[in-house]
Amino acid sequence: MREAARLRKETKIMPVRNKRTELLAPAGSLASVIAAVNAGADAIYMGGRKFGARAFAESAMAEDEDMVLEAIRYCHLFGVRLYMTINILFKDTELPELRAYMEPYYKAGVDGLIVQDLGAARRLHAWFPDLEIHGSTQLTLTGVPGAKLIKSMGMCRAVLSRELSLAEIKKVHDEAGIELEVFIHGAMCYSYSGACFMSSLLGGRSGNRGRCAGTCRLCYETAGKKGYYLSMKDMQTIEMLPELIAAGAYSMKIEGRMKSPLYTAGVVSVYRKYLDLAMKDPEHYKVDPADLAVLREIYDRGGTTSYLKQHNGAGMIAVKEKPFRAVNEAVTGEIRRKYLDQNRTIPLNAEMFLTPGLPAKLVLKDADGLSVTCETEAPVEAASSRPMSGRELAAQIGKTGGTAFTIKDTRVELNGEVFIPLSKINQLRRVALEQYTEAKLETTRRKQEPTKAE
Repeated sequence: MREAARLRKETKIMPVRNKRTELLAPAGSLASVIAAVNAGADAIYMGGRKFGARAFAESAMAEDEDMVLEAIRYCHLFGVRLYMTINILFKDTELPELRAYMEPYYKAGVDGLIVQDLGAARRLHAWFPDLEIHGSTQLTLTGVPGAKLIKSMGMCRAVLSRELSLAEIKKVHDEAGIELEVFIHGAMCYSYSGACFMSSLLGGRSGNRGRCAGTCRLCYETAGKKGYYLSMKDMQTIEMLPELIAAGAYSMKIEGRMKSPLYTAGVVSVYRKYLDLAMKDPEHYKVDPADLAVLREIYDRGGTTSYLKQHNGAGMIAVKEKPFRAVNEAVTGEIRRKYLDQNRTIPLNAEMFLTPGLPAKLVLKDADGLSVTCETEAPVEAASSRPMSGRELAAQIGKTGGTAFTIKDTRVELNGEVFIPLSKINQLRRVALEQYTEAKLETTRRKQEPTKAE
């Protein structure tokens, strides 16, 4: 009792958000992270090598590099948040290593943790008191009491079960006083997330340990008839986004960490378009049938469903085997062209100053006012024959191909007739971009050490 009272008195991390509803994308690989950023996600959730509910995702199985650290860097360059999944039930022997495991991600600036195990959540909140902790859907958060409980333990967001109606979501929002994250697209569970033991009982692979075998997706036989009697159709809520916002949902979550970058890019891009419309003009909100067709082309398990306006029913199950159909290359090719074959870039303005006898100086500045200044070691030479023009220098500075940047406008100030080797300009640009990257990332890194509380 005393421990529970102490937890209730602890400082809670209640984030201050802007009014823009968050579009949250899944990623099981770095390629999916990049696809989600390209397509317009506000935030991404991803698991690391341990303690995640998708043990077979690429990010959990990578041996040569830590994808989550790289993903944090990439996301933060573009102002995108990254939440890390720690959403399994822990064994007692695993908890001692959790603090050391999390420390690099904490220092790198991970924006939040999605947690299932309440004991692990208590320890994480004690070690990292300034880090957001979100109650995972694996907690089976279906009502006000559960949301209030996790809030009392220092969590700032409830990831609600997919089985709730609009009215139930609104009730939690109105009465629990906690930020809400809701699933808007992707796979549905025949049971409740975190409460299904079918995979564990039949095959020894527990969904609460990140190893669900998807036994509900198999073909079964009853009364002499075969069918996919437990396989739910996928959730699709694209036509109900204004109602979800009105019900109090802040973060709109897309399921699919095990799916491809093509799926991530396509689904995120469609929901980005309509979430913006829902926030701007909900009274005249309407979905183009062509965009519904895009969602069906990307992934189709035999129809769509959700619990938002209905409760159970035979029509929610994809009983029949999905018939084969050819891929519509026009749709998938357009997604690849827009979001996979070319990456989003950060526009920068450049100013270059050249004076004979002084180092060349390059200033890069972004739209938010962050700027860096870089100089050459050697001084600029006076031109002995053909002086360099401002146009020639600007064109060279603008060659940022293969980087995450685009030079939008360049101003060159020449004080006299100058000469500087093109290799020196390239080096100056490269160093300046590296300095800008570090300056941008430094704003999101944490300087403080985790506490030693147990």
